[in-house]
Amino acid sequence: MDACIHYLTQDLADVPGREDWLSEKEQALVSGLRFLKRRNDWRLGRWTAKRACCMYQSIPERSMPEMDVMAAEDGGPDIYIRGGRASVSISISHSHDRGFCVVAHGSLAVGCDLEWTEYDSPEFFDDYFRQDETRFCREAPEAIRSISGYLIWSAKESCLKVLREGLRRDTRSVRIDVGFDEAENSWNPWTGHCVETSRLFHGWWRFEDGFVYTLASERPNTMPRELKC
Repeated sequence: MDACIHYLTQDLADVPGREDWLSEKEQALVSGLRFLKRRNDWRLGRWTAKRACCMYQSIPERSMPEMDVMAAEDGGPDIYIRGGRASVSISISHSHDRGFCVVAHGSLAVGCDLEWTEYDSPEFFDDYFRQDETRFCREAPEAIRSISGYLIWSAKESCLKVLREGLRRDTRSVRIDVGFDEAENSWNPWTGHCVETSRLFHGWWRFEDGFVYTLASERPNTMPRELKC
């Protein structure tokens, strides 16, 4: 069984200005979004997810209007094609006009997160971290010290998305251990541990263009592969 997670990034400028790539349900939803930023973020997330799914399953992009990216009852995203649930697992994130989507075989639960590192890791993260994580941020190698808080936070978000619980769950219920070889433009491993259940998460992270990217699953997985045309 394929244990590889594929990913795609898109920028807001990549999203078509027209709405004909959205399904009828999605067009109805986006028409109700009053604020421009919320509308742009929503469209960016849907575009990135649909494009990733099309590339992963070798579906022509002209089929996008027949696809629905919908929030399930637990809040996690699912993709439906012509009314049937697609046999893929996806997770979506966006930050600072960039979208990030990971996609994998439907049996492999995945999560991802994207964070824009505008400042050195802020101290407010301490309120959401375990003591060993806070210590790591303060003692991290110089190459990643300024982004260490974003990295731990992002990895936690990815774990909570695997669980399809998001920030409804205490972020301190997951402990993150980070590994690294090169900080810039390289995928590096990390692991997450659910403190309450001992569940293990297997993840990857990278820092590129001012963004921290993380992704995770509950099974060991090979280095992520970028989806390309």
